[in-house]
Amino acid sequence: MRDVYLIGVGQTKMTKNAGVRGRYMAAEAMQKAVEHAGIDWKQIGMLVTGNMTAGRLSHQQQLGALHADVVGLRGVEAATVEAACGSGAAAARWGFMAVGGGFHDVALICGSERMTQAPLDDTTAALATAADWELEGINGESFVSLNARLMKQYMQTYGVTSQDFGHFAITAHDNGFTNPNGFLHKKIDMETYLHSRMLVDPVKLLDAPPICDGAASIVLATEEVARAAHRQGLPLIRIAGSAIGTDSLALDSRRDMLVLDGAVLSTRRAMEQAGIKNDDIDIFELHDAYTVITSLSLEAAGFAEKGKGVHFGKDGEISRTGRLPISTFGGLKSRGHPVGATGVYQLVETYLQLTGTAGENQVPDPEFALVQNIGGTGATVVSHVLQRCA
Repeated sequence: MRDVYLIGVGQTKMTKNAGVRGRYMAAEAMQKAVEHAGIDWKQIGMLVTGNMTAGRLSHQQQLGALHADVVGLRGVEAATVEAACGSGAAAARWGFMAVGGGFHDVALICGSERMTQAPLDDTTAALATAADWELEGINGESFVSLNARLMKQYMQTYGVTSQDFGHFAITAHDNGFTNPNGFLHKKIDMETYLHSRMLVDPVKLLDAPPICDGAASIVLATEEVARAAHRQGLPLIRIAGSAIGTDSLALDSRRDMLVLDGAVLSTRRAMEQAGIKNDDIDIFELHDAYTVITSLSLEAAGFAEKGKGVHFGKDGEISRTGRLPISTFGGLKSRGHPVGATGVYQLVETYLQLTGTAGENQVPDPEFALVQNIGGTGATVVSHVLQRCA
């Protein structure tokens, strides 16, 4: 395997009902990433797009070829990756393997999702296809109801209350307030959290992410290309680890409903590749789709004991100046969660952190970051370790 570097990033602002067709939203993000990377379009050997719902909500498949055509890369190797809400990071892993494996020197990755043009019931049904249809979807389960099951089970098993999850939402909104590309620019307090509208008991509105549209893009390249395109004053960012772990789609088929085994596996694999341990991680950009998933992710990644993840961060540990910052640009909860694009937004934001270009959202002097993107309720978990290099 060759070393793989992240050399360019681009993103669009999160929107709702903006009327911009998905292909042009994706094109904007890709053009920004290639321009930021400082490379020629002719150097790109591969384009991979992560997307979940376009076939159902926009009646459009083959986004890889479509996006290649729109940005002037017709003829390049291109494909679409679908892994539910983990599609964006899965696309990044494809690009990582292509560059690392010697198939291409440069890969362009795009995560793109347009969800708000469709009626809410259609969007909800589209998202539910990431669950096990025969065991869950056919019985009317949605992602809100499935996460409500997880949250209720967690509360009953560990004797905690709804209030114990509130600091995750508060932290995300604090960080998202200064994210210029985020969707929700609103700080909240515990009272606001506790009195937010109930969706499916015990999940409240402020336990869940907003539905929105967005696209993000990154450029991956070999060390030779990275050093040739390197801008003075900025460090190089290496993908030090990349892995996927899987589990059953259905919650009732899990070994333990309250353990994200896919996250356990992908975290361990990615960190072993990088040759680091939990104490080396300066940022954990986790998939905070629901507050209960934040708790379970902290436990699965080894930052908290089982049943203790819900309490992690109550003393400021997860703030941008804490010992393990999370959701540094607002996470899914405040930045927004355009499902197939989310994993690429996470990588874009982490690049900004590691290069010291995160502006008001900057974390002090980070070197290693763990970036984790989850498909469904934990069936596909993609983990990347990013390292700041000289």
